Amino acid sequence: MTYTAHDEWEQHFSDGKNFRQLGERERELLAKHTPVPDGGGRALDVGCGTGELAAYLASLGYTVDAVDFADSALARAREEHGDVEGVRWLHLDIEHDDPAPLHEEAYDLVTLRLVYAFVQDRGRVVHGLGERLRDGGTLVVITPVAENMPEERRGIALDEDEIAVLAAGWETAERLDADGLAVLVLRGPCHAGTRAVEKRPTTGHALTGALAVVTDDAGRVLLGRSRRGMLELPGGKTGGAEDFAAAAVRELAEETGLVADPADAHVVTMLVDDSHGIPRLTAVVRVTSWTGTLANGEPELFDRWEFFDLHTLACVGPVFAPAASALDVVWPGVIPDLPPVVSYPLAVDRPPVPGESAEAVRLRRAMAETVIGGGWALSEPVRDALRTVPRHRFAPEVDLADAYDGSDRAVVTRRDETGTAISSVSAAWLQARMIENLGLAPGAIVFEAGSGGYNAELIAHITAPDGRVVTVDIDPWVVRRTRAFTTEAGSGRVTAVEADAALGAPAHLVPRGGFDGSMITYNCWDIAPAWREQLAEGGRLVLPLEIGGYTRAIAFERRGEVLYARGWTYCGFVRDQGQQARTIPIASLLEGGLTLRFEHGTAADTTGLEQALRGPRHEVATGVTMGAADSYFGSLQLYAATTLPTFCRLAAHQAPDEGVTVIGKDRDAPAIVGDASLAYLSHVQTKDGDRPQDKAWEWVVHAFGEQGPELAEQLTTTVRAWDRHVRADDNDKHADPVLTVYPAGTPDHLLPAGDVVDKDLCRLVFRWPGRDVPRPRPVDATDASS
Repeated sequence: MTYTAHDEWEQHFSDGKNFRQLGERERELLAKHTPVPDGGGRALDVGCGTGELAAYLASLGYTVDAVDFADSALARAREEHGDVEGVRWLHLDIEHDDPAPLHEEAYDLVTLRLVYAFVQDRGRVVHGLGERLRDGGTLVVITPVAENMPEERRGIALDEDEIAVLAAGWETAERLDADGLAVLVLRGPCHAGTRAVEKRPTTGHALTGALAVVTDDAGRVLLGRSRRGMLELPGGKTGGAEDFAAAAVRELAEETGLVADPADAHVVTMLVDDSHGIPRLTAVVRVTSWTGTLANGEPELFDRWEFFDLHTLACVGPVFAPAASALDVVWPGVIPDLPPVVSYPLAVDRPPVPGESAEAVRLRRAMAETVIGGGWALSEPVRDALRTVPRHRFAPEVDLADAYDGSDRAVVTRRDETGTAISSVSAAWLQARMIENLGLAPGAIVFEAGSGGYNAELIAHITAPDGRVVTVDIDPWVVRRTRAFTTEAGSGRVTAVEADAALGAPAHLVPRGGFDGSMITYNCWDIAPAWREQLAEGGRLVLPLEIGGYTRAIAFERRGEVLYARGWTYCGFVRDQGQQARTIPIASLLEGGLTLRFEHGTAADTTGLEQALRGPRHEVATGVTMGAADSYFGSLQLYAATTLPTFCRLAAHQAPDEGVTVIGKDRDAPAIVGDASLAYLSHVQTKDGDRPQDKAWEWVVHAFGEQGPELAEQLTTTVRAWDRHVRADDNDKHADPVLTVYPAGTPDHLLPAGDVVDKDLCRLVFRWPGRDVPRPRPVDATDASS
């Protein structure tokens, strides 16, 4: 019995047929090797059939989800085991359906009894089930063994090679026997680190070939598990005068049974490397459409073909080196640590390739509703973009749940040699808020600094059908990745350019009259003149601006040479890598126990501070308190950073009981410095209780040095002024300052009244509520000559 069609299984169970009954030896092994955890456990029985195993697991004390894709099997299971408590009978095709019906919490045990041999995409399914195990959980596969079966029944069994593949990558893999059935007890991570490998040496003088990159309707990529012990893409050598696209299509049909039109096969890149010293030229051919039923046309070379989720490609074990490089061409970053290869991308017009699972659609809608519910996406165009643009296809190295996380989490896609994130897909709520602040209309042309693809495609969707986006990044790898992903899943209206984004867009891509909107997607210490100059009059510029080390995504509107702030959002982004990248002056104190960071760019004199910090500490309670619901990182830090002339940040690198401050280890606090003196702001708990609303803290100033009392009074006055004029009971309602930005070099007398923060390229003028700062007066001839 080797059924492959759904209706065959339905008929099988409708006719009253069964499988081999659960034997006593199987029961003994399950009870011994998968005991129920203390307090109860949760099990998943995949391919439960008529429910015998599920009922037994429930008798052991498990709460069981029993799934099968045959309604007739589940109907019999409910009838035959209707008195069994603790079992949910679920209609689900574990290989193809959205797994939404499964329990959200992890399982202690997953079982596949007499099922695994019937699964086509075995690697993907087992990986997915392994991801559903809790730490310490167990996957049990019970299967007939091919050598024990007659020839005509070996299709329902596994051979030794398949068993070895199944056991690879697990922390422990124990094989037991149950009356001729192999019982595989698998524990630990189900990952086998991916590595690029070679075949045996060739006897030719050079090698040329083509590899086909094919995806299914869920966006999964086709790979074959070869008899050489590695995964391979469909493909092979060219024959005679055959072109590379034709060779890829031919090999695809011969090896897998899938049929593609050569017009749907696009040679996107030529790879040059060598195999055992022999030059090798490989064409990467992206197949955008195909028909047919997957089969194994060359069983002497391949065990089977199956489709793999992209995020699993980093842990699938050995992959043929050219295939690994070809996968990296289409999805840069999905396989880490590849050997070097020379790549020649070809300018090929090809359509986007569709494909996503029902699970991706569900999770995307859930993410969109989370963002909308948080009040971040107010307009229907932004909401529709969140519901439509496939975020996961711009972060293929992570699973769907991480790609569509609706919280504050960003998806880091690139790190530098120190592990610091240098490229990411930002949190969805923040992207929505920043795009809303652009105020875009259909047909808008938008500049984006900092690429990745997803944010640009959100904007392209909102400005459809005639709008377009020019996205610029300094990192060649990020640009290559953005181009690849926007080709695969984009609108065709995003242009990715490799350049320093601080210089703006290349002149030929700037629309007449300037961009309708511009968005910067990395932390900026300064505002590049090109961003203002390339912006249309009345256009919006949204960027994450560092002010005193605190980042706010601010929406500016251009009026002539001046930018006017129109909206503020708390945020954090990766740092700039271009010519605007900045090193903040710091001063190390007390043998590295403390660090002063001069975020505005000019270091103060720290002479005498070491001695002052070893002296007495002066403390002043401000009388300003906050509750558990108040945000510590509210507007107070920004108010202090823009109104105190000697503002800096004091960071502690030791615990409070080991040093001279009350600042937590690896945290910092707003501070000001004077002549051999320093004061900083902290908060101390004044009320405790069982409930959050019963707790309270008070802002307290700590000071050192002869001028410490004077500095403490200055900080205390600042906190109290903030409390009176800026603070609100609702943390989201704190008053924002009126902020205007002028080009660097603008004379003082041309600036409005307010506190001035000077950058290298611009001058920021802050006007806070309740703060009376006079307008700078003009410099007259008498002053100039004196």
